[in-house]
Amino acid sequence: MSEALLHLDAVSKVFPISGGESVQAVDHVTFDVEENRICVLLGPSGCGKSTILRMIAGLEAPSDGAVTLHGKPVIGPARDRGMVFQAYTSFDWLSVRRNVEFGMKVNGVPHAERRERAAHFIDLVGLTKFAEAYPSQLSGGMRQRVAIARTLANGPELLLMDEPFGALDAETRWHMQELMIDIARQENTTMVIVTHDIEEAIFLADKIIFLSSHPGRLKEVIVPEFKHGARIDDKEHIVQLPGYAELEQKIMRLMREEGSREEQ
Repeated sequence: MSEALLHLDAVSKVFPISGGESVQAVDHVTFDVEENRICVLLGPSGCGKSTILRMIAGLEAPSDGAVTLHGKPVIGPARDRGMVFQAYTSFDWLSVRRNVEFGMKVNGVPHAERRERAAHFIDLVGLTKFAEAYPSQLSGGMRQRVAIARTLANGPELLLMDEPFGALDAETRWHMQELMIDIARQENTTMVIVTHDIEEAIFLADKIIFLSSHPGRLKEVIVPEFKHGARIDDKEHIVQLPGYAELEQKIMRLMREEGSREEQ
């Protein structure tokens, strides 16, 4: 069994609003993320998925509870965590190669080393032929590949992704999901991914953290057991495996339950 890299211990988040009132976004959520695994945060809109991800990233501080990485408290952003957002974040005035090298240059990585690492990760995401192209010359999926390569090149222990493929068309999204499986396997990368897409969650996840509707509470931890021992890098194969349809239906029931609760 893999060792836990990340631990959330009864984490809550309360945001102040106007008039001295407050709103609770996350309520005492506890879970682990094991090394070299993909953990997906899933649940209805407004369940606090992105808030939890931002607390893991150190962009938000918990109102209660603790986030620890290797047993050490997360107290702010750091190089051991890299984040990829839904919005494309490449620098328009830099080539693909220079975008990927940017963080390493800021962190003082020597020229030869950052050139080598950039080439490796550009190749990993399939953009070697576009290394000297600019973001404006790339499709949406390719620009997101640049963001992933740039983040990985900085060597984070934990890759955090907030709806990273939400703006992509269905075919490109499919290919990007398969790419993330390949990266997780080749680079032994631990990932926490936020999505609202049930199919995407099942395909990517070693573990699904299903959250209740507002405020976000841990409703269920789901491990897609049916994938164990199966080829996991081919989405068309995964959706045809015995157990896929049953898990998809279970998660849809959970979604409906939370939707009904929200309406009451």
